[in-house]
Amino acid sequence: MDTVTISPKFQVVIPRRIRERMGLKPGEKLQVISFDDRIELVPIRPMTEMRGFLKGLDPSFDREEEDRV
Repeated sequence: MDTVTISPKFQVVIPRRIRERMGLKPGEKLQVISFDDRIELVPIRPMTEMRGFLKGLDPSFDREEEDRV
């Protein structure tokens, strides 16, 4: 588990291991989500990068009738 320190300007540095694993680049935007007692940083990806991310998902499940409107 990595830890970070909040600077006097309330800045943090994302550890190299995490940056490399997530493929983060300088200037990239992250969405900040506050959930209960934690903070989550979620990369904002362009829709073109989302192509195929659900590949292999099994869409065969029972749907409720009102979902088919």
